[in-house]
Parts: sequence; structure tokens; C-alpha cells
Amino acid sequence: MRTWGPLTAICMGTFMLLLDVTIAVVALPDMARSLHASLSDLQWVMDGYALALAALLLGIGAAADILGRRRVHVAGVVVFASASLLCGVASGPGMLVAARGLQGLGAAAMFATTLPLLGSIYQGKQRSVALGVWGAVSGAAAAVGPVVGGLLTDGPGWRWIFYVNLPVSVVAVWLTLRVVPESHGSRARRIDWAGTVTFAAFAAALTYGAVRAGQHGWGETGTLVTFAAGVVALGCFLAVERRGADPLLDPRLLLKPAFSGVMVGALAFNGAAFSLMAYDSIWLQTLLGMSPVRGGLVFLWMSLSAFVVAAAGGRLLHGVPARITIGGGLLLIGSGQFCMTGLDAGSTATALVPGLVLVGVGTGLVSPGLAGAALAAVPPERAGMAGGAVNTFRQLGYALGIAVYGTVLTSRMQDTLPHDAAHALAGGAAGALRGAFPEHVLRAAFASGLNTAAVVAGLTATVAGALVIALVRTGRPARTGATESAAPTLEKEGAEPR
Repeated sequence: MRTWGPLTAICMGTFMLLLDVTIAVVALPDMARSLHASLSDLQWVMDGYALALAALLLGIGAAADILGRRRVHVAGVVVFASASLLCGVASGPGMLVAARGLQGLGAAAMFATTLPLLGSIYQGKQRSVALGVWGAVSGAAAAVGPVVGGLLTDGPGWRWIFYVNLPVSVVAVWLTLRVVPESHGSRARRIDWAGTVTFAAFAAALTYGAVRAGQHGWGETGTLVTFAAGVVALGCFLAVERRGADPLLDPRLLLKPAFSGVMVGALAFNGAAFSLMAYDSIWLQTLLGMSPVRGGLVFLWMSLSAFVVAAAGGRLLHGVPARITIGGGLLLIGSGQFCMTGLDAGSTATALVPGLVLVGVGTGLVSPGLAGAALAAVPPERAGMAGGAVNTFRQLGYALGIAVYGTVLTSRMQDTLPHDAAHALAGGAAGALRGAFPEHVLRAAFASGLNTAAVVAGLTATVAGALVIALVRTGRPARTGATESAAPTLEKEGAEPR
């Protein structure tokens, strides 16, 4: 390696932004008790971040090509750090949700510029090494998120899952300004503001509608109006992108079965594999009485399985078609979710372990190959667009999963408990209900809700896996390593060191 400085600076930002996707999972019960938050509040604590990241990723990436990638990256770190401070001092759920959305904005600026910056700095073998390190850091962030969140929540308190970002951000900004050179993409392209706004409106309306359905019902007027607004926004986005000279996402790519199949897989993957963890965490801590650390350690079964499979897959699955690794991985994720549908009032954390292992194995198969499969499905000049679309669809799937599974959980609980009691229990206030309801009734209600949500997640992954197997027939193998999957994107994004 010519120098480790730029790689270290960029990986610090990547680690923070990906860590904050999952670090809050085990802190949700403590947040609920501290801020008197309801289930919908907790949904938005997770969704505010993921939704902003998904909605703005493509637009900010295009803007960074023109404005300067290092400049946008540093601005993203500053915004992320400022929002982390606001999260830590939040006095109520509304302030926390707003700060999480601002965090997502900063994360989008960091994430959108990470690979282009690496591509402009490193070449040849150095680039392969840099991408391998970046891929390992990305995987480690997702794996340790629940554990780190549990340690901080159990120790100094849940607010420190945000405060910990501050010193890291200061070092990241200083190092980036000192060792990372500025770079630009094509100076001729224009920023697609119309596409950015309409896509953000579509994603926000769809997610808000799903969350609202949990409070007011799927057929309620406000819910239907919200979904209708989302449909209109999607239509506007497609119209704008079809006519734009520099679209964020060319709609014609979606007419290619292989590309649309990969996008379906990306959308379903994050939602089916990770979104239900938030509600499992509430069950583990609020109903079973586990500490945040012990609750976080339960998810290590999934993280370790994913790590082992992803590491071994690079050697053992080389040359295996993408539709097999991605489609088969999604089917395994679906099977894992179905394994977690047998919870009842007497269940313990061990009931989740077989399902978590299966989900982890599926994750280890799906995650490394998604970007490579998307790139193989499009012309070389669209490689950067395809890579950005994969990351966008993955984060959007996570945000939608949080919203939909929370609504399914609440709806199922309402069949057993009164509406207000169901919301209080899901929000972490089980202690206040134990005088009115027997312990086994409360545990049975939440377990029933988790079972139904797991069925929905399992069906989502299974259907998506079948579609991937049927549609993704590019004739090229899956790229099973982080280095391979990311490298083509860098080659085609027009990185120009400056």
C-alpha cells in the first residue's frame, strides 16, 4: 500500500455510518422508558436514519461528482457528528427522530462518496487491498453494532451510542482534510434535483403510510391518502428520470429482467434479514428481562454465521451464478424467519438461535454478490448507477421492513390486548401493565405478534428469492468478495484525481 492514511480516514466514516444502522437496536427499550416513546416513535428512530440514507444516496452521489467528493464527504461527517450530538441530548422522541433523520443525511453524503474516493486514490493491486479492507470494515460494523450498543447502553447509558461518534468524527475530518485528495466525476453532468426530491417523496410516503397503518389501520383515509401520494411521487420520479439528461436511475434499466431481479433481491434482503431485529430486541429485554448486553449477544449467532459463510464463499463459490447465490441465500433467509415463528409465552432466547443461524448463512451468500450481479446486468457505462441503486434499494428495504413489521406486530397484538396496552407493551412499558395483565398473557401477545411478523418476513424473502432465480440470468458468475463486487463500480464512475 502506498499509504494507509486515506483508507483509514474513509473507513472511519464507513464504520460509523454502518454501525449506526444497527447499534440502536438493543437500546430501543431503554430509549422508550427514558423518553416515554411509543412503538411508532421507536419505528421512526430506526426509520428516520435508514429512510434519509436511502432517499438521498443517489442524489448526493451525483452532486458530489460535481461539487467535489472530498468536500461532500467532509460535510457529511460534520453533519453526522452534529446530528449525533443532538441525538444524545434529545429530550423527547420527536427530537430524537428528527436528529436521526439528520444523521441519515450526513451518512448518505459519506456513503455516496466512499467508493469513488477510494477509486481515485488507489490503483491496481493497491485498489484491491483497499477495497478488501473497506469490505471487512463494512462487515465488522454490521456485526458488532448490537454488541457495542448493548455495552454502551448497559454501561454509561443509551445516549452514549451517539456520543461515541463525536471523537471519531473529529479524527475522521482532520485526517480526511490532511491526506485525502479532492476528486470529481464528469463535470458535464447536471445535478438531478427533481429526481432526488421525487424519489425522497416516494420513499417517505410509502414508509409513513406503513407506520400510520399500524396506528389507524390500512383502510383509514389518511393511510390511503399517504399511499396515493407515494404512487403519484413514484410516477413523477419515473417521468423525470425518463426525460432527464443525467438521471439518477434510468427507468429503462428496470425493463431488463436481470437488473429488476437484482433490485427486488436488494429491496427484500435488508428488510427480511435485519428489520425484525428491532422487535426481537424489545422482546428479549422487555418481556424476557435480558440486559442490553445479553440481548445484543443473541444476534451474534447471525453475525458470526454471515461472516464465516461470506469468508468461505469467496473461495468455494467462485463461478457459481449470481441467481443461485443470491436467490438461494434469500430462500435460506426466508427459512430462518419461518424457524422463528414458534414463539409462545414460555419461549426463551434459545428459540431464536436456529433461525438466526439460517438468516446469517443466507446473508453471507447474498450480501457479497449483490453489487456484482447488478453490474453484470447493465452496460458498462451504467455501472456507477447500478452500484448506487443497489445500496439505495437495500436501505429502502430496511426502512420499509421496520415500518411493515411493526404494523403487523401491533395489529396482531391488538387481537389479544386492548389497543393502548399493545402500544405500551411494544414501546417498552411492560412493567406498567403487569398489574393489569398476567405475565403469561403479555408474553403470549408479543410472541404472537413476532410470529406473524416473522411469517411476513419469511414470505418476503422466499418470493424475492424465487424471482431472483427466475429473472437473473446474465450468464455471469456472482462476485463473491467485497473487493470484486465493488471494483467495477469504481472503474466506471469516472473518478478523476485532482
